Amino acid sequence: MEAVIPGLDTAKKLGLLEEEYDKVCEILGRKPNFTELSIYSVMWSEHCSYKNSIKWLKTLPRKGPHLLAEAGEENAGLVDIGDGLACAFKIESHNHPSAIEPYQGAATGVGGINRDIFTMGARPVAQLNSLRFGSIDEERTKWLLKGVVKGIGDYGNSFGVPVLGGEVHFDPCYQTNPLVNAMSVGILEIDKTISAISYGEGNPVFIVGSRTGKDGIHGATFASGDITDSSSDDLPAVQVGDPFQEKLLLEASLELAETDVIIGMQDMGAAGIICSSSEMSEKGGHGMDIWLDKVPTRQEGMEPFEILLSESQERMLVVVKKGQEDIVTGIFDKWDLQAEEIGIVTKGDTLRFFDNGELVAKVPAESLVLGGGAPVYDREYSEPAYFAETKKFKIEDVAEPTDLIEVAKFLTEHPNIASKRWVTQQYDSMVGTINMTTNRPSDAGLVNVKGSKKALAVTVDCNARYVHADPRKGCAIAVAEAARNIACTGAKASGITNCLNFGNPYNPKVYWQFVGAIKGMTDAGTIFETPVTGGNVSFYNQTVSKDKEEAVFPTPTIGMMGILEDKTKAMGSDFQHASDSIYLLGESRNDINSSEYLYSFQGVKLSPAPHLNLEEELKLHTVLREAIDKKMIESAHDCADGGLFITLLESAMNHDLGFDVDYDTSVRKDAFLFGEAQGRVVVSVHAGEEKKFEEFLFKQGQTFSKLGSTNASGDLSFGGKSFGNMKQYKERFMNSLEERLLS
Repeated sequence: MEAVIPGLDTAKKLGLLEEEYDKVCEILGRKPNFTELSIYSVMWSEHCSYKNSIKWLKTLPRKGPHLLAEAGEENAGLVDIGDGLACAFKIESHNHPSAIEPYQGAATGVGGINRDIFTMGARPVAQLNSLRFGSIDEERTKWLLKGVVKGIGDYGNSFGVPVLGGEVHFDPCYQTNPLVNAMSVGILEIDKTISAISYGEGNPVFIVGSRTGKDGIHGATFASGDITDSSSDDLPAVQVGDPFQEKLLLEASLELAETDVIIGMQDMGAAGIICSSSEMSEKGGHGMDIWLDKVPTRQEGMEPFEILLSESQERMLVVVKKGQEDIVTGIFDKWDLQAEEIGIVTKGDTLRFFDNGELVAKVPAESLVLGGGAPVYDREYSEPAYFAETKKFKIEDVAEPTDLIEVAKFLTEHPNIASKRWVTQQYDSMVGTINMTTNRPSDAGLVNVKGSKKALAVTVDCNARYVHADPRKGCAIAVAEAARNIACTGAKASGITNCLNFGNPYNPKVYWQFVGAIKGMTDAGTIFETPVTGGNVSFYNQTVSKDKEEAVFPTPTIGMMGILEDKTKAMGSDFQHASDSIYLLGESRNDINSSEYLYSFQGVKLSPAPHLNLEEELKLHTVLREAIDKKMIESAHDCADGGLFITLLESAMNHDLGFDVDYDTSVRKDAFLFGEAQGRVVVSVHAGEEKKFEEFLFKQGQTFSKLGSTNASGDLSFGGKSFGNMKQYKERFMNSLEERLLS
């Protein structure tokens, strides 16, 4: 091993705390060498160890009727969808890399999340993404958005998986630190699931896929720190992706999954070889001997720590049954991919790494990993002053606009509400012929499970403005909205994957937001029987400069999947015919809290989160699914951003219909039109079917109101007053984002 042993100063430069360095010395019974210190610095980084979040993550609901693998057990969540099939799904962030190099940052985020899916033996069938940027009128925002979208599009389109859903939001809090969250969904046969595990003394260990380079070294550490004025100096920490190589790796891996020669397989994401080897070994209760000089590299003379920590893309670690090596090399040769034996499984818990016969690092696997010897901290938290300010808001203090049409037009072309067509047209949504929403929009993406009566419903949701206003309630709303979107298709929500984007966990105000969000996710996940199957925590989403420290809004993005038992009954969100009756399921409320209308049009930045009642929400979803199953309704679209007006507009737009709607005189007109109280869905009923539908709702005890009806003229009216014609709104809705982005 190395003759020169580094000390505490080096440990601190690598991101370790003094007490963590002392703990490493205690574990090893000696001072670590530089390679070992580098190993602990990445494995104990926030990005890998979840040391500041795991205590609270363990309180999330982890049991569910369809769950096959609990959170943390595998690379991704795994849910039984029947017929011998399972759905693997997961969402992760690539925020910091995208802030520095948006194209590769976003592209490699897509590549990494897809590998998490197919290393389990699942074929990816759908992608989704949740993107947050600063003000759309800023040149930096335009540069970031264009780069991120092109990175997602180029990688995903080349890889060949359709994008079925997503969201794009803009707020000044994301100006320097954008959020790029990518979700992947796959389908596999349950009996062919591959685990991320290693066992069996003498079994060979292979590295497969691309060669190892110097890109991505200390990427996990980079993701575990604030964005600062010097962050651009860390550009080498951003990986470089190759979607065509990943496509080959996918096909080779799935072919390998058809054999019985695999012990375990894991993607090399954050922290590369050291992460895969330690996590697989700890899970299987064995060790490994790895020969680093046998790892295929792109550059000559790479140091041992560089090989171990590299986050080069399109690589995986595979443990194979001894004597079956030729099968593995044969399959990867067929796909023109590297497959090199670089080690063996050993007894005990020790990982030993050799370079040209020299032992360069010796560490216990258990000491490195989450749930093992990695640190666990219980951070202090305290309520920020702004939370008390939100409670002072009163709707009476906001004057009702004299011109509601002005508000309607303002919201129609607001970048958080207007069509994201410019973005979505860069994504392939049709490859694979499994997208059931190509010709008719729906509130969640629908995946055709071929050879089955079923479909999967998938969505990503979070209104970070609500979470900032009230973390517990706001996060519960994110879960409720995701489940509501799935219910609007006729499906039942089955599981959650989350991407928890927050500021610095050492800031008690930020940690208060994190704890509140976890509690809210637990509240809603328990009610809807949607366990958290896994996901990602992304702290340090904040900008630190000489004169300020500014965190993004707390943004716990919820990825959710559900099961539609009969895909022939899939429900869309658009009105189908003129003269159909329009109903609101749920209740109009005198509530404009944290709405886009209040925040952006009225300029009121602090107010409580909008109304939410989880019991009412659960009943609504149940009634909605039954109405869809009995073919009582023609469309279903939830009330969300922009309120009832935007919901009606989006529902009518696809067929250029209009609508005539009456006000609910028990609430203010601005609240009726633009308030964002939760637990509401707009449905349409074919003319002549109203009595039957209303009798059904009365029997179910579901609150509802008849709003009006659709028309063929395209004219929009409320309370008998014209709001104009669909054509003028549609033109602004479809084109305003692109015009601002390209100006």
